[in-house]
Amino acid sequence: MQLRIRHPKLSSDAIEARAYQLEAADEALTGSTMLVLPTAAGKTVVAWMVIAERLESTTGWVLLVAPTVALVEQHLRGLSPTLESVEPISITGQNPVSKRPKLWGSSRVIVATPQVVRNDIVKGTLDLTECSLLIVDEAHHSTGEHAMAQVGEMYHSQSSNPLVFATTASPGSRKDQVREVCTRLGIERIHLRPSDDPMLAKHLAGLELQEIRVTVPSQIRELAEPLILWQRGIVDRQRRLGRYVMPGTISHAGLSNAMERSQTAISRGESNAYQSVSQIATAMRLHHLINHLLSQGCAASREFLLRLSSGDRSTTKSTRGFLRDPRISGLIRSLDEMREVHSKVGAVRRLIRERLRRDSESRVIVFATFRDTVSALELALSELEGVRPVRFVGQSSRDGSEGLTAKQQVERLDEFREGSANVLVATSVGEEGLDIPSADLVIFYEPVTSEIRTIQRRGRTGRHREGEVVVLIAEETRDEGAWAAAERREEYMRRAVHRVRREIIRGPPANLSNLSRFEIQTDEGNIPAIDFVISQREVHRLEISESDDGDVKDREQSVLPPDTYRAVGQTGLEQFGDD
Repeated sequence: MQLRIRHPKLSSDAIEARAYQLEAADEALTGSTMLVLPTAAGKTVVAWMVIAERLESTTGWVLLVAPTVALVEQHLRGLSPTLESVEPISITGQNPVSKRPKLWGSSRVIVATPQVVRNDIVKGTLDLTECSLLIVDEAHHSTGEHAMAQVGEMYHSQSSNPLVFATTASPGSRKDQVREVCTRLGIERIHLRPSDDPMLAKHLAGLELQEIRVTVPSQIRELAEPLILWQRGIVDRQRRLGRYVMPGTISHAGLSNAMERSQTAISRGESNAYQSVSQIATAMRLHHLINHLLSQGCAASREFLLRLSSGDRSTTKSTRGFLRDPRISGLIRSLDEMREVHSKVGAVRRLIRERLRRDSESRVIVFATFRDTVSALELALSELEGVRPVRFVGQSSRDGSEGLTAKQQVERLDEFREGSANVLVATSVGEEGLDIPSADLVIFYEPVTSEIRTIQRRGRTGRHREGEVVVLIAEETRDEGAWAAAERREEYMRRAVHRVRREIIRGPPANLSNLSRFEIQTDEGNIPAIDFVISQREVHRLEISESDDGDVKDREQSVLPPDTYRAVGQTGLEQFGDD
């Protein structure tokens, strides 16, 4: 029998007992906490336990905010069968404004998007005075003008008994980012547990990461060559003028520095500086276009040029001149006549074909930055026998690209979960919160420099069984630098979290006292959760001690038995569609 958690506000057998989750719940109930755990480690389950205890110990209600409608619905599907004697509801922009005032008071547990919460507070239709717990999912969004940050501040200004529980796997690579999240949400402590923690590691499925390098095809190189020569000529002139000063290959940083120097020269009254600004702006456009061609392919380049022609800057003389240039107009005609020929497309086809040949029940997620690339990949994959791709993009429609409604997004995720589609081709909208345990291969069409996006993408696999992540890197392109930057920033993130953790004001130490109402159901009967956690600490203390005494040996990666995968009750989107 698997050990189960018992609590007055939790359904029987809903949650498997894991000591590290109970420790996190105890600290979260001690004071406003940000929980930083690897993806698939069960942050949501800790939230369930915190919600249950807060409902039992206070008379207030609970608000959980998540950044997208799909995530709101996912949380609702998880909470409904888990909580005892409470029927959670969701409130999003899909609920008419006129009906929302009554909804806010209709349940003790409400899941909502932060935009709706903020807007209704501003309108006076929502008051958080009696809200005793705010759960913030994907808390790294709580910066700048994001509604999630604003909700955190509004909550602390209104609630008579505030407690915040924020969760994320990727709080940011810079100390100021992490500190801002903590400040905006009123975080008093950070609970951090790395993937190699002894209590946690045995519950995480293995994850293999592989880089595959591809050669840029000659057709793409030929398209890019006139643009490269054009850009090189501009930069050579600016070097002679002393405006472009960075050594080595042409880079975005070098062009940005040259633009700053040119604008400074304008302020000094140098007459040729205006021409420098115009030329460097052209070089920047070329830089983006060249990178799109070499590292992304035809579809992404078409999308870039379409955005340029229809964007806010399309009316400027500089932009019009750029688009009318024969080298650009000729490129547009060539791209319109070409199918996607980038080597990455062939690599994606081969990887998916081989994966499904080995295991026909596999699920694959392909991430690409641009919608046109997503569409091109969907078309290329649909031609393969046994491959059933489905497109997953954001809700907005722009530049001739039709978005998906929230309902359509959920429907496509259902198709993927149920197997009518076995490949999900997604933009960044799919990077956060997709909880699909059967996805065992994630393909990055391109590396991304953001450590947050990298971690979120990577976390879409290895959730139920051994998973694999493949990153496609086009040789001699910006891909090489982008992947190296993402790896560096992950290390920076770990350092930043530790530093902020040491700096922020801490309340009383967590001592397991908040677990007094939790019990663990065993074959011999129920035992206090506190005793269970203490016993697990001792077990792992002994394991560490024994390993320290032995010789260091190479260890083969073990295959996890099924009972160590995601615990019973720790499910997400796989619940969609259930009656």
